[in-house]
Order: sequence, then structure tokens, then C-alpha cells
Amino acid sequence: SSFLRWIVDMEGAPGTLYEGEKFQLLFKFSSRYPFDSPQVMFTGDNIPVHPHVYSNGHICLSILTEDWSPALSVQSVCLSIISMLSSCKEKRRPPDNSFYVRTCNKNPKKTKWWYHGK
Repeated sequence: SSFLRWIVDMEGAPGTLYEGEKFQLLFKFSSRYPFDSPQVMFTGDNIPVHPHVYSNGHICLSILTEDWSPALSVQSVCLSIISMLSSCKEKRRPPDNSFYVRTCNKNPKKTKWWYHGK
């Protein structure tokens, strides 16, 4: 199946640990969008160091998988990711980053995520 791909440029919000940092998000939309969630991951040279962002760019955020709704837009997904980054108190990778990056599927939607709260 073919995918439509978007790259979205994003900047860390003022007053946060990521202030002024520039990031890129890759959105891949299937022909079933908006009923099927897009694949969303960080891409490019600057993957944010965050407890819910793996070094390969995969993002552990429930709205990207099981809590997806066709009412969500690209803008609302970006706002959720900015909010996730903005609420971070300490820049660190997820504890299972090394194992996950070695063993995961290229498509983050194929991961069975365990959500540990905010």
C-alpha cells in the first residue's frame, strides 16, 4: 500500500528543556487515514532526548496507536507532542531504549506499547 509522507518542522517551546531546539516529525498516512492513525516519529539529525522518545525516533504516546480518533488532526498530534516535550523535567531516554531500538519493527504502530503515565 502506498503512503503519503509529510515532514513537519517543530521547535521546542519557550521556557522548556527543549527551548529553541529544532525537530522534524515524519507523518506517514495510509489510504485508510483518518480512520487509521498515521505513523508518526521523529526523524532527522536531532531526535529529542525524552523518557517517551526512543533514539530511533519512535514515540510512546497513546494517541498515536490505541487512543487514536479520526477527529484528531496533524495539528492536534503536533500539539500533543509539543505538550509531552514541554512537561519533561529531565532529558533522558526510556530505560529500555537500547533493547527496543535493537529489536523493534521499523513501523512504530506495530509496537505493543505499555503506557506508564505522564
